[in-house]
Amino acid sequence: MGAFETEKPAKDAAVVETQSPEEDLNQPSPLRKIISVASIAAGLQFGWALQLSLLTPYVQLLGIPHKWSSLIWLCGPVSGMIVQPIVGYHSDRCTSRFGRRRPFIAAGAALVAVAVFLIGYAADFGHKMGDKLEQDTARVRAIGIFAFGFWILDVANNTLQGPCRAFLADLSAGDAKRTRVANGFFSFFMAVGNVLGYAAGSYSNLHKMFPFAMTKACDIYCANLKSCFFLSITLLLIVTVSSLWYVKDKQWSPAVNSGDEKASKVPFFGEIFGAFKVMQRPMWMLLMVTALNWIAWFPFLLFDTDWMGREVYGGDSGGDAGMVKQYNKGVHAGALGLMLQSIVLLFMSLGVEWIGRKVGGAKRLWGIVNFILAIGLAMTVLVSKLAAEHRKTAGELAGPSSGVRAGALSLFAVLGIPLAITFSIPFALASIFSNSSGAGQGLSIGVLNLAIVIPQMIISLGGGSFDALFGGGNLPVFVVGAIAAAISGVLALTVLPSPPPDAPALKSGSSVILPLRISKHTNEDGFESEGIPLRRGLHI
Repeated sequence: MGAFETEKPAKDAAVVETQSPEEDLNQPSPLRKIISVASIAAGLQFGWALQLSLLTPYVQLLGIPHKWSSLIWLCGPVSGMIVQPIVGYHSDRCTSRFGRRRPFIAAGAALVAVAVFLIGYAADFGHKMGDKLEQDTARVRAIGIFAFGFWILDVANNTLQGPCRAFLADLSAGDAKRTRVANGFFSFFMAVGNVLGYAAGSYSNLHKMFPFAMTKACDIYCANLKSCFFLSITLLLIVTVSSLWYVKDKQWSPAVNSGDEKASKVPFFGEIFGAFKVMQRPMWMLLMVTALNWIAWFPFLLFDTDWMGREVYGGDSGGDAGMVKQYNKGVHAGALGLMLQSIVLLFMSLGVEWIGRKVGGAKRLWGIVNFILAIGLAMTVLVSKLAAEHRKTAGELAGPSSGVRAGALSLFAVLGIPLAITFSIPFALASIFSNSSGAGQGLSIGVLNLAIVIPQMIISLGGGSFDALFGGGNLPVFVVGAIAAAISGVLALTVLPSPPPDAPALKSGSSVILPLRISKHTNEDGFESEGIPLRRGLHI
Protein backbone atom coordinates (compact mmCIF):
# COMPACT_ATOMS: atom_id res chain seq x y z
CA MET A 1 0.00 0.00 0.00
CA GLY A 2 2.84 2.34 0.88
CA ALA A 3 4.50 1.70 -2.45
CA PHE A 4 1.25 2.45 -4.23
CA GLU A 5 0.83 5.71 -2.31
CA THR A 6 4.38 6.68 -3.23
CA GLU A 7 3.84 5.92 -6.88
CA LYS A 8 0.56 7.83 -7.13
CA PRO A 9 1.96 11.30 -6.27
CA ALA A 10 4.74 10.75 -8.81
CA LYS A 11 2.16 9.91 -11.45
CA ASP A 12 0.10 12.95 -10.45
CA ALA A 13 3.22 15.11 -10.80
CA ALA A 14 3.71 13.79 -14.33
CA VAL A 15 0.14 14.72 -15.17
CA VAL A 16 0.69 18.20 -13.78
CA GLU A 17 3.81 18.62 -15.94
CA THR A 18 1.97 17.41 -19.06
CA GLN A 19 -1.25 19.32 -18.55
CA SER A 20 0.38 22.43 -17.04
CA PRO A 21 -2.58 23.82 -15.12
CA GLU A 22 -3.19 27.52 -15.01
CA GLU A 23 -1.37 28.08 -11.72
CA ASP A 24 1.90 26.88 -13.32
CA LEU A 25 1.62 29.61 -15.94
CA ASN A 26 2.26 32.20 -13.24
CA GLN A 27 5.70 30.78 -12.37
CA PRO A 28 8.60 32.30 -14.35
CA SER A 29 10.93 29.74 -15.89
CA PRO A 30 14.65 29.55 -15.03
CA LEU A 31 16.88 31.99 -16.86
CA ARG A 32 18.77 29.17 -18.62
CA LYS A 33 15.56 28.10 -20.38
CA ILE A 34 14.80 31.67 -21.45
CA ILE A 35 18.33 31.99 -22.85
CA SER A 36 17.91 28.69 -24.70
CA VAL A 37 14.72 29.84 -26.45
CA ALA A 38 16.17 33.31 -27.11
CA SER A 39 19.16 31.71 -28.85
CA ILE A 40 16.83 30.74 -31.72
CA ALA A 41 17.07 34.42 -32.72
CA ALA A 42 20.75 33.88 -33.64
CA GLY A 43 19.89 31.24 -36.23
CA LEU A 44 16.93 33.25 -37.49
CA GLN A 45 18.89 36.49 -37.79
CA PHE A 46 21.84 34.75 -39.45
CA GLY A 47 19.60 34.03 -42.44
CA TRP A 48 17.98 37.47 -42.32
CA ALA A 49 21.41 39.15 -42.38
CA LEU A 50 22.28 37.14 -45.48
CA GLN A 51 19.03 38.28 -47.09
CA LEU A 52 19.81 41.94 -46.44
CA SER A 53 23.44 41.79 -47.55
CA LEU A 54 23.51 39.35 -50.47
CA LEU A 55 20.11 38.73 -52.04
CA THR A 56 19.50 42.10 -53.74
CA PRO A 57 22.79 41.79 -55.67
CA TYR A 58 22.00 38.11 -56.35
CA VAL A 59 18.64 38.84 -58.03
CA GLN A 60 20.37 41.39 -60.24
CA LEU A 61 22.95 38.79 -61.24
CA LEU A 62 20.03 36.57 -62.27
CA GLY A 63 18.94 39.32 -64.64
CA ILE A 64 16.35 41.40 -62.77
CA PRO A 65 16.91 45.14 -63.49
CA HIS A 66 17.88 47.31 -60.54
CA LYS A 67 14.64 49.32 -60.66
CA TRP A 68 12.56 46.13 -60.35
CA SER A 69 14.68 44.30 -57.77
CA SER A 70 12.88 45.99 -54.87
CA LEU A 71 9.63 44.27 -55.89
CA ILE A 72 11.11 40.95 -54.75
CA TRP A 73 11.18 42.38 -51.23
CA LEU A 74 7.41 42.85 -51.20
CA CYS A 75 7.07 39.38 -49.73
CA GLY A 76 8.65 40.52 -46.47
CA PRO A 77 6.14 43.22 -45.54
CA VAL A 78 3.19 41.29 -47.02
CA SER A 79 3.99 38.19 -44.99
CA GLY A 80 4.76 40.33 -41.95
CA MET A 81 1.38 42.03 -42.24
CA ILE A 82 -0.61 38.83 -42.77
CA VAL A 83 1.30 35.77 -41.63
CA GLN A 84 2.81 36.87 -38.32
CA PRO A 85 -0.41 38.23 -36.75
CA ILE A 86 -2.40 35.18 -37.89
CA VAL A 87 0.25 32.72 -36.69
CA GLY A 88 0.52 34.54 -33.38
CA TYR A 89 -3.26 34.60 -32.99
CA HIS A 90 -3.62 30.87 -33.61
CA SER A 91 -0.58 29.93 -31.54
CA ASP A 92 -2.34 31.60 -28.60
CA ARG A 93 -5.17 29.11 -29.10
CA CYS A 94 -3.26 25.99 -30.19
CA THR A 95 -4.27 22.88 -28.17
CA SER A 96 -1.57 20.53 -29.51
CA ARG A 97 -0.14 18.05 -27.02
CA PHE A 98 3.30 19.46 -27.92
CA GLY A 99 2.27 22.88 -26.61
CA ARG A 100 1.14 26.16 -28.10
CA ARG A 101 4.38 27.51 -29.54
CA ARG A 102 6.65 24.58 -30.31
CA PRO A 103 4.65 23.23 -33.30
CA PHE A 104 4.82 26.64 -35.04
CA ILE A 105 8.51 27.11 -34.26
CA ALA A 106 9.35 23.65 -35.60
CA ALA A 107 7.25 24.22 -38.74
CA GLY A 108 8.93 27.59 -39.33
CA ALA A 109 12.42 26.07 -39.07
CA ALA A 110 11.50 23.30 -41.52
CA LEU A 111 10.12 25.84 -44.01
CA VAL A 112 13.32 27.88 -43.73
CA ALA A 113 15.34 24.81 -44.74
CA VAL A 114 13.12 24.23 -47.80
CA ALA A 115 13.25 27.90 -48.82
CA VAL A 116 17.04 28.12 -48.49
CA PHE A 117 17.45 25.05 -50.70
CA LEU A 118 15.26 26.61 -53.42
CA ILE A 119 17.05 29.97 -53.27
CA GLY A 120 20.56 28.51 -53.25
CA TYR A 121 19.91 26.17 -56.18
CA ALA A 122 17.64 28.50 -58.20
CA ALA A 123 20.34 29.12 -60.83
CA ASP A 124 21.09 25.39 -61.17
CA PHE A 125 17.44 24.40 -61.42
CA GLY A 126 16.79 27.21 -63.91
CA HIS A 127 19.70 26.11 -66.10
CA LYS A 128 18.47 22.50 -66.12
CA MET A 129 15.03 23.77 -67.13
CA GLY A 130 16.43 25.73 -70.11
CA ASP A 131 17.84 29.07 -68.91
CA LYS A 132 20.67 30.52 -71.00
CA LEU A 133 23.83 31.63 -69.24
CA GLU A 134 24.61 34.70 -71.36
CA GLN A 135 25.54 37.82 -69.40
CA ASP A 136 22.75 40.08 -70.66
CA THR A 137 19.97 37.46 -70.66
CA ALA A 138 17.49 37.26 -67.79
CA ARG A 139 17.26 33.76 -66.33
CA VAL A 140 13.47 33.65 -66.21
CA ARG A 141 13.12 30.16 -64.73
CA ALA A 142 15.78 30.78 -62.09
CA ILE A 143 14.10 34.07 -61.16
CA GLY A 144 10.76 32.27 -60.75
CA ILE A 145 12.27 29.57 -58.52
CA PHE A 146 14.16 32.19 -56.52
CA ALA A 147 11.05 34.33 -56.02
CA PHE A 148 9.02 31.29 -54.89
CA GLY A 149 11.74 30.28 -52.42
CA PHE A 150 12.11 33.85 -51.21
CA TRP A 151 8.40 34.12 -50.43
CA ILE A 152 8.54 30.81 -48.56
CA LEU A 153 11.56 32.09 -46.62
CA ASP A 154 9.78 35.23 -45.45
CA VAL A 155 6.64 33.30 -44.54
CA ALA A 156 8.84 30.85 -42.61
CA ASN A 157 10.70 33.66 -40.81
CA ASN A 158 7.41 35.19 -39.68
CA THR A 159 6.04 31.78 -38.71
CA LEU A 160 9.13 31.26 -36.56
CA GLN A 161 9.69 34.70 -35.05
CA GLY A 162 6.20 35.47 -33.70
CA PRO A 163 5.70 32.25 -31.70
CA CYS A 164 9.31 32.43 -30.50
CA ARG A 165 8.70 35.86 -28.95
CA ALA A 166 5.40 34.61 -27.54
CA PHE A 167 7.19 31.57 -26.06
CA LEU A 168 9.54 33.92 -24.21
CA ALA A 169 6.52 35.78 -22.83
CA ASP A 170 5.03 32.46 -21.69
CA LEU A 171 8.25 31.53 -19.93
CA SER A 172 8.31 34.95 -18.22
CA ALA A 173 4.78 34.28 -16.89
CA GLY A 174 3.82 37.94 -16.69
CA ASP A 175 6.84 38.98 -14.59
CA ALA A 176 7.79 42.43 -15.91
CA LYS A 177 11.49 42.21 -15.04
CA ARG A 178 11.83 38.69 -16.46
CA THR A 179 10.03 39.85 -19.63
CA ARG A 180 12.55 42.67 -20.12
CA VAL A 181 15.42 40.26 -19.53
CA ALA A 182 13.95 37.77 -22.03
CA ASN A 183 13.57 40.42 -24.73
CA GLY A 184 17.04 41.70 -23.97
CA PHE A 185 18.51 38.27 -24.61
CA PHE A 186 16.44 37.95 -27.78
CA SER A 187 17.88 41.25 -29.06
CA PHE A 188 21.37 40.16 -28.00
CA PHE A 189 21.13 36.93 -30.00
CA MET A 190 19.71 38.88 -32.95
CA ALA A 191 22.90 40.94 -32.92
CA VAL A 192 24.99 37.76 -32.67
CA GLY A 193 23.18 36.35 -35.72
CA ASN A 194 23.75 39.62 -37.58
CA VAL A 195 27.49 39.54 -36.86
CA LEU A 196 27.76 35.91 -38.01
CA GLY A 197 25.67 36.52 -41.13
CA TYR A 198 27.47 39.65 -42.25
CA ALA A 199 30.86 38.13 -41.46
CA ALA A 200 30.00 35.12 -43.62
CA GLY A 201 28.70 37.39 -46.38
CA SER A 202 31.86 39.48 -46.38
CA TYR A 203 34.18 36.46 -46.78
CA SER A 204 34.59 35.78 -50.49
CA ASN A 205 36.25 32.35 -50.24
CA LEU A 206 33.61 30.61 -48.17
CA HIS A 207 32.67 28.43 -51.14
CA LYS A 208 35.93 26.51 -50.70
CA MET A 209 34.37 24.82 -47.67
CA PHE A 210 31.74 23.35 -50.00
CA PRO A 211 33.44 22.57 -53.35
CA PHE A 212 30.22 21.14 -54.79
CA ALA A 213 28.51 24.56 -54.46
CA MET A 214 30.20 26.01 -57.57
CA THR A 215 28.67 24.76 -60.83
CA LYS A 216 28.41 25.84 -64.45
CA ALA A 217 25.28 27.88 -63.68
CA CYS A 218 26.47 29.09 -60.27
CA ASP A 219 29.57 31.33 -60.23
CA ILE A 220 31.75 32.22 -57.25
CA TYR A 221 29.28 34.78 -55.88
CA CYS A 222 26.39 32.31 -56.18
CA ALA A 223 28.51 29.54 -54.60
CA ASN A 224 29.36 31.82 -51.67
CA LEU A 225 25.67 32.53 -51.20
CA LYS A 226 24.93 28.80 -51.15
CA SER A 227 27.70 28.20 -48.62
CA CYS A 228 26.41 30.98 -46.37
CA PHE A 229 22.93 29.47 -46.42
CA PHE A 230 24.33 26.01 -45.61
CA LEU A 231 25.91 27.45 -42.47
CA SER A 232 22.76 29.44 -41.66
CA ILE A 233 20.39 26.49 -41.79
CA THR A 234 22.83 24.34 -39.81
CA LEU A 235 22.96 26.90 -36.99
CA LEU A 236 19.18 27.42 -37.04
CA LEU A 237 18.41 23.69 -36.85
CA ILE A 238 20.91 23.16 -34.03
CA VAL A 239 19.57 25.94 -31.80
CA THR A 240 15.92 25.19 -32.65
CA VAL A 241 16.06 21.43 -32.05
CA SER A 242 18.10 21.80 -28.85
CA SER A 243 15.79 24.52 -27.48
CA LEU A 244 12.57 22.68 -28.29
CA TRP A 245 13.97 19.49 -26.78
CA TYR A 246 15.23 21.19 -23.62
CA VAL A 247 12.39 23.64 -22.92
CA LYS A 248 8.95 22.12 -22.54
CA ASP A 249 5.97 24.07 -23.81
CA LYS A 250 2.87 24.09 -21.62
CA GLN A 251 -0.23 22.57 -23.12
CA TRP A 252 -3.17 24.97 -23.26
CA SER A 253 -6.90 24.54 -23.24
CA PRO A 254 -9.62 27.23 -23.09
CA ALA A 255 -10.56 28.15 -19.53
CA VAL A 256 -14.33 28.43 -19.54
CA ASN A 257 -14.54 30.17 -16.21
CA SER A 258 -12.03 32.86 -17.18
CA GLY A 259 -13.82 33.86 -20.38
CA ASP A 260 -11.10 32.55 -22.73
CA GLU A 261 -13.62 30.34 -24.53
CA LYS A 262 -15.76 33.36 -25.35
CA ALA A 263 -12.70 35.38 -26.37
CA SER A 264 -11.55 32.61 -28.70
CA LYS A 265 -14.73 33.00 -30.74
CA VAL A 266 -13.95 36.62 -31.64
CA PRO A 267 -12.73 36.80 -35.26
CA PHE A 268 -9.06 37.74 -35.62
CA PHE A 269 -9.63 40.67 -37.98
CA GLY A 270 -12.45 41.83 -35.72
CA GLU A 271 -9.89 42.18 -32.92
CA ILE A 272 -7.55 44.13 -35.22
CA PHE A 273 -10.28 46.61 -36.23
CA GLY A 274 -11.42 46.80 -32.63
CA ALA A 275 -7.90 47.75 -31.57
CA PHE A 276 -7.94 50.69 -34.00
CA LYS A 277 -11.29 51.86 -32.65
CA VAL A 278 -10.11 52.05 -29.05
CA MET A 279 -6.62 53.42 -29.69
CA GLN A 280 -5.93 56.73 -28.03
CA ARG A 281 -3.75 59.63 -29.15
CA PRO A 282 -0.40 58.30 -27.80
CA MET A 283 -0.68 55.10 -29.84
CA TRP A 284 -1.68 57.00 -32.99
CA MET A 285 1.33 59.30 -32.56
CA LEU A 286 3.56 56.27 -32.05
CA LEU A 287 2.28 54.69 -35.27
CA MET A 288 2.95 57.90 -37.20
CA VAL A 289 6.51 58.30 -35.91
CA THR A 290 7.21 54.60 -36.47
CA ALA A 291 5.93 54.70 -40.05
CA LEU A 292 8.16 57.67 -40.91
CA ASN A 293 11.08 56.00 -39.15
CA TRP A 294 10.75 52.91 -41.34
CA ILE A 295 10.33 54.95 -44.52
CA ALA A 296 13.79 56.22 -43.60
CA TRP A 297 15.26 52.84 -42.70
CA PHE A 298 13.98 50.49 -45.36
CA PRO A 299 15.75 52.01 -48.43
CA PHE A 300 19.11 51.66 -46.72
CA LEU A 301 18.37 48.17 -45.39
CA LEU A 302 17.31 47.14 -48.88
CA PHE A 303 20.06 48.74 -50.98
CA ASP A 304 23.02 49.22 -48.60
CA THR A 305 25.32 46.58 -50.15
CA ASP A 306 24.12 47.51 -53.64
CA TRP A 307 25.09 51.13 -52.83
CA MET A 308 28.58 49.95 -51.90
CA GLY A 309 28.88 47.97 -55.14
CA ARG A 310 27.52 50.70 -57.43
CA GLU A 311 28.14 54.16 -56.03
CA VAL A 312 31.16 53.53 -53.78
CA TYR A 313 33.08 50.88 -55.77
CA GLY A 314 31.75 51.93 -59.19
CA GLY A 315 30.79 48.41 -60.26
CA ASP A 316 27.81 47.17 -62.23
CA SER A 317 26.12 43.78 -61.81
CA GLY A 318 25.07 43.91 -65.47
CA GLY A 319 28.37 45.14 -66.93
CA ASP A 320 31.45 43.38 -68.28
CA ALA A 321 33.60 41.00 -66.21
CA GLY A 322 35.66 43.83 -64.70
CA MET A 323 32.61 45.81 -63.63
CA VAL A 324 30.94 42.71 -62.14
CA LYS A 325 34.11 41.91 -60.19
CA GLN A 326 34.26 45.46 -58.87
CA TYR A 327 30.58 45.30 -57.94
CA ASN A 328 31.12 42.05 -56.01
CA LYS A 329 34.01 43.64 -54.12
CA GLY A 330 31.69 46.44 -53.06
CA VAL A 331 28.99 44.01 -51.97
CA HIS A 332 31.46 42.11 -49.77
CA ALA A 333 32.71 45.41 -48.33
CA GLY A 334 29.09 46.30 -47.60
CA ALA A 335 28.66 43.01 -45.76
CA LEU A 336 31.71 43.95 -43.67
CA GLY A 337 30.08 47.30 -42.93
CA LEU A 338 26.90 45.54 -41.83
CA MET A 339 28.96 43.34 -39.51
CA LEU A 340 30.47 46.47 -37.94
CA GLN A 341 26.97 47.90 -37.65
CA SER A 342 25.81 44.75 -35.85
CA ILE A 343 28.69 44.98 -33.35
CA VAL A 344 27.66 48.56 -32.53
CA LEU A 345 24.04 47.39 -32.35
CA LEU A 346 25.01 44.64 -29.90
CA PHE A 347 26.73 46.96 -27.44
CA MET A 348 24.22 49.78 -27.92
CA SER A 349 21.36 47.39 -27.10
CA LEU A 350 22.91 46.76 -23.69
CA GLY A 351 23.03 50.49 -22.90
CA VAL A 352 19.65 51.74 -24.17
CA GLU A 353 18.08 52.00 -20.71
CA TRP A 354 21.07 53.80 -19.17
CA ILE A 355 21.46 56.24 -22.08
CA GLY A 356 17.72 56.94 -22.06
CA ARG A 357 17.91 58.04 -18.43
CA LYS A 358 20.91 60.28 -19.17
CA VAL A 359 19.28 62.15 -22.07
CA GLY A 360 15.93 62.64 -20.35
CA GLY A 361 13.69 59.78 -21.45
CA ALA A 362 12.87 57.29 -24.15
CA LYS A 363 11.12 59.62 -26.58
CA ARG A 364 13.96 62.16 -26.42
CA LEU A 365 16.50 59.42 -27.10
CA TRP A 366 14.45 58.21 -30.07
CA GLY A 367 14.21 61.75 -31.44
CA ILE A 368 17.95 62.33 -31.11
CA VAL A 369 18.97 59.12 -32.87
CA ASN A 370 16.50 59.82 -35.70
CA PHE A 371 18.55 62.93 -36.46
CA ILE A 372 21.68 60.75 -36.42
CA LEU A 373 19.93 58.50 -38.94
CA ALA A 374 19.01 61.52 -41.11
CA ILE A 375 22.60 62.80 -41.12
CA GLY A 376 23.96 59.33 -41.89
CA LEU A 377 21.66 58.84 -44.88
CA ALA A 378 22.48 62.31 -46.19
CA MET A 379 26.20 61.55 -45.88
CA THR A 380 25.82 58.71 -48.41
CA VAL A 381 25.57 61.43 -51.06
CA LEU A 382 28.90 62.95 -50.03
CA VAL A 383 30.64 59.55 -49.89
CA SER A 384 29.29 58.66 -53.34
CA LYS A 385 30.46 61.94 -54.86
CA LEU A 386 33.95 61.57 -53.36
CA ALA A 387 34.17 58.01 -54.70
CA ALA A 388 33.14 59.18 -58.18
CA GLU A 389 35.74 61.98 -58.13
CA HIS A 390 38.45 59.48 -57.18
CA ARG A 391 37.55 57.19 -60.09
CA LYS A 392 37.90 60.08 -62.55
CA THR A 393 41.60 60.31 -61.76
CA ALA A 394 42.47 56.75 -60.71
CA GLY A 395 40.44 54.85 -63.30
CA GLU A 396 36.99 53.28 -63.47
CA LEU A 397 38.15 49.99 -61.95
CA ALA A 398 40.33 51.54 -59.25
CA GLY A 399 37.72 51.32 -56.54
CA PRO A 400 37.41 53.88 -53.73
CA SER A 401 40.35 55.42 -51.94
CA SER A 402 41.17 54.17 -48.46
CA GLY A 403 39.64 57.32 -46.98
CA VAL A 404 36.36 56.94 -48.89
CA ARG A 405 36.16 53.27 -47.98
CA ALA A 406 36.77 54.08 -44.31
CA GLY A 407 34.10 56.78 -44.46
CA ALA A 408 31.56 54.38 -45.97
CA LEU A 409 32.28 51.69 -43.38
CA SER A 410 32.06 54.31 -40.62
CA LEU A 411 28.57 55.24 -41.84
CA PHE A 412 27.50 51.62 -41.50
CA ALA A 413 28.89 51.46 -37.96
CA VAL A 414 27.35 54.74 -36.79
CA LEU A 415 23.92 53.72 -38.06
CA GLY A 416 24.04 50.83 -35.60
CA ILE A 417 23.20 53.40 -32.89
CA PRO A 418 19.75 54.44 -34.21
CA LEU A 419 19.08 50.84 -35.30
CA ALA A 420 19.37 49.65 -31.68
CA ILE A 421 16.77 52.22 -30.64
CA THR A 422 14.49 51.30 -33.55
CA PHE A 423 14.55 47.65 -32.43
CA SER A 424 13.61 48.45 -28.83
CA ILE A 425 11.91 51.72 -27.90
CA PRO A 426 8.89 51.65 -30.29
CA PHE A 427 7.90 48.17 -29.08
CA ALA A 428 8.31 49.15 -25.43
CA LEU A 429 6.20 52.29 -25.94
CA ALA A 430 3.51 50.23 -27.69
CA SER A 431 3.37 47.90 -24.68
CA ILE A 432 2.92 50.84 -22.32
CA PHE A 433 0.42 52.85 -24.41
CA SER A 434 -1.68 49.77 -25.21
CA ASN A 435 -2.80 49.45 -21.60
CA SER A 436 -4.92 52.57 -21.93
CA SER A 437 -7.05 50.85 -24.56
CA GLY A 438 -7.31 47.35 -23.15
CA ALA A 439 -6.50 45.90 -26.59
CA GLY A 440 -3.81 43.60 -25.19
CA GLN A 441 -0.05 43.58 -25.55
CA GLY A 442 0.17 41.10 -28.42
CA LEU A 443 -2.54 42.74 -30.47
CA SER A 444 -1.03 46.19 -30.00
CA ILE A 445 2.37 44.93 -31.13
CA GLY A 446 0.59 43.50 -34.18
CA VAL A 447 -0.94 46.90 -34.91
CA LEU A 448 2.50 48.52 -34.52
CA ASN A 449 3.81 45.97 -37.02
CA LEU A 450 1.43 47.44 -39.60
CA ALA A 451 3.22 50.80 -39.22
CA ILE A 452 6.44 48.98 -40.07
CA VAL A 453 5.38 46.79 -43.00
CA ILE A 454 3.20 49.33 -44.85
CA PRO A 455 6.17 51.73 -45.38
CA GLN A 456 8.21 48.73 -46.51
CA MET A 457 5.55 47.95 -49.11
CA ILE A 458 5.59 51.57 -50.31
CA ILE A 459 9.38 51.51 -50.73
CA SER A 460 9.31 48.08 -52.38
CA LEU A 461 6.69 49.21 -54.90
CA GLY A 462 8.05 52.66 -55.66
CA GLY A 463 11.70 52.75 -54.61
CA GLY A 464 13.21 51.40 -57.82
CA SER A 465 10.99 53.45 -60.12
CA PHE A 466 11.66 56.59 -58.08
CA ASP A 467 15.41 56.05 -58.40
CA ALA A 468 15.01 55.53 -62.15
CA LEU A 469 13.34 58.95 -62.48
CA PHE A 470 16.59 60.54 -61.28
CA GLY A 471 18.93 58.53 -63.45
CA GLY A 472 19.12 55.30 -61.46
CA GLY A 473 21.28 54.42 -58.50
CA ASN A 474 20.35 54.47 -54.84
CA LEU A 475 20.91 58.06 -53.79
CA PRO A 476 17.44 59.53 -54.54
CA VAL A 477 15.62 57.12 -52.23
CA PHE A 478 18.35 57.58 -49.57
CA VAL A 479 17.68 61.34 -49.64
CA VAL A 480 13.95 60.67 -49.16
CA GLY A 481 14.89 58.46 -46.22
CA ALA A 482 16.99 61.25 -44.70
CA ILE A 483 14.04 63.67 -44.91
CA ALA A 484 11.67 61.10 -43.38
CA ALA A 485 14.14 60.45 -40.53
CA ALA A 486 14.41 64.17 -39.76
CA ILE A 487 10.59 64.55 -39.70
CA SER A 488 10.23 61.51 -37.44
CA GLY A 489 12.85 62.99 -35.11
CA VAL A 490 10.93 66.27 -34.86
CA LEU A 491 7.65 64.46 -34.20
CA ALA A 492 9.24 62.18 -31.60
CA LEU A 493 10.46 65.22 -29.67
CA THR A 494 7.25 67.26 -30.01
CA VAL A 495 4.00 65.32 -30.44
CA LEU A 496 4.91 61.86 -29.10
CA PRO A 497 3.86 61.59 -25.44
CA SER A 498 6.49 60.68 -22.88
CA PRO A 499 6.17 57.26 -21.26
CA PRO A 500 5.14 57.35 -17.59
CA PRO A 501 7.61 56.66 -14.78
CA ASP A 502 8.49 53.11 -13.82
CA ALA A 503 6.49 51.14 -11.30
CA PRO A 504 5.81 47.51 -10.53
CA ALA A 505 3.23 45.92 -12.79
CA LEU A 506 0.21 44.04 -11.47
CA LYS A 507 -0.47 40.61 -12.88
CA SER A 508 -3.86 39.28 -13.82
CA GLY A 509 -3.58 35.68 -14.98
CA SER A 510 -0.86 35.68 -17.61
CA SER A 511 -1.35 39.31 -18.69
CA VAL A 512 0.42 42.36 -17.31
CA ILE A 513 -2.04 45.07 -16.27
CA LEU A 514 -0.82 48.59 -15.54
CA PRO A 515 -3.14 50.46 -13.19
CA LEU A 516 -4.56 53.85 -14.09
CA ARG A 517 -3.83 56.48 -11.47
CA ILE A 518 -6.47 59.23 -11.48
CA SER A 519 -5.60 62.66 -10.14
CA LYS A 520 -7.24 66.06 -10.20
CA HIS A 521 -4.96 67.01 -13.11
CA THR A 522 -6.22 64.33 -15.51
CA ASN A 523 -8.70 64.96 -18.29
CA GLU A 524 -11.52 62.64 -19.31
CA ASP A 525 -9.18 60.52 -21.44
CA GLY A 526 -6.83 59.83 -18.53
CA PHE A 527 -4.02 62.08 -19.78
CA GLU A 528 -2.20 65.02 -18.30
CA SER A 529 -2.34 68.41 -19.95
CA GLU A 530 0.80 67.56 -21.98
CA GLY A 531 -0.83 64.39 -23.27
CA ILE A 532 1.16 62.02 -21.04
CA PRO A 533 -0.84 58.99 -19.85
CA LEU A 534 -0.96 58.51 -16.09
CA ARG A 535 -0.13 54.84 -16.27
CA ARG A 536 2.81 53.24 -14.61
CA GLY A 537 4.64 50.16 -15.76
CA LEU A 538 7.59 48.99 -17.81
CA HIS A 539 10.78 50.95 -17.38
CA ILE A 540 12.54 51.80 -20.62
